[in-house]
Amino acid sequence: MLAYVLKRLVHMVPLFFGITLITFFVIRLAPGNPTFYQGAFNPKVKPEAVKRLEKIYGLDRPLPVQYLLWVKRMSKLDFGNSFVDGKPVINKIAERIPITLTLNLLSMILILAVAIPIGIVSAMKRNSLLDRSLTVFVFIGFSTPSFWLALLLMILLGIKLHILPISGLESLNADQLHGIALWWDRIKHIILPVFVAAFGGLAGFSRYMRQSMLEVLSQDYITTARAKGLTEGQVIRKHALKNALMPIVTLLGLSVPGLIGGSVIFETIFAIPGMGQLFYEAALARDYPTIMGILTIGAVLTLLGNLMADVSYALIDPRIRYQ
Repeated sequence: MLAYVLKRLVHMVPLFFGITLITFFVIRLAPGNPTFYQGAFNPKVKPEAVKRLEKIYGLDRPLPVQYLLWVKRMSKLDFGNSFVDGKPVINKIAERIPITLTLNLLSMILILAVAIPIGIVSAMKRNSLLDRSLTVFVFIGFSTPSFWLALLLMILLGIKLHILPISGLESLNADQLHGIALWWDRIKHIILPVFVAAFGGLAGFSRYMRQSMLEVLSQDYITTARAKGLTEGQVIRKHALKNALMPIVTLLGLSVPGLIGGSVIFETIFAIPGMGQLFYEAALARDYPTIMGILTIGAVLTLLGNLMADVSYALIDPRIRYQ
């Protein structure tokens, strides 16, 4: 197993640089550049000043040279300085990443805690009224746009009923709160974002879990376990569940990069200062260093997520061996 992991890590190196190379050139295909936006909204900025900005930012050099300089800095974990405010990109990411990770981890925990039982129950009660009802719920989750759901919940729970706050992570008077009151205020602020982030994923995970469980329950070893006199609960817990989790492990591996970059919509709607909002603002301003920093972290998480999923297969299913 160790040799396999080391081999995969070595293969990730050229793949990582291939991803960053494509990303570096693709983001520059968008119309406009940082100096254009800085000069377009300020009539006092002269063309000579724009040229000086391009030289300061290094945008006057050929793209291959810019990429090589970026790789040189990136090898030292230096993503450069933001074109917007001049702050180091690594510092801006470090400020935002804990918020995004917390929200997405909470939503992932909620998804797994609800989706796995729903999938198991749907498979055990196949074609029953309960299964059909859960299927309708799943289809609603698939078809509901997250931004539309967020707006509806904000109007209903925030504006009309005044139950939950609709923006930010703290109330305006948070500096006057202490102890349990402060924590309760923060919890109320993240309920809606976490629910909106989890709703779509909940539908997908439960459907995959149901289908996987149906396939496992049709296997011969499940019939043998039942013939031995095991209860249905023992059959599910000891024999079916572990093998049925294989697709969920795959989805979890592919969901790792979403912990960073998959929150653009709900962070923007709920005005949460996380990585999603930072990426959205950087894209609008053509802030290339910030965009590359966030996408680079996403690429690393994607590669590591795939590796984690493959390794987890061997831990879950003893039939899988890596040479």
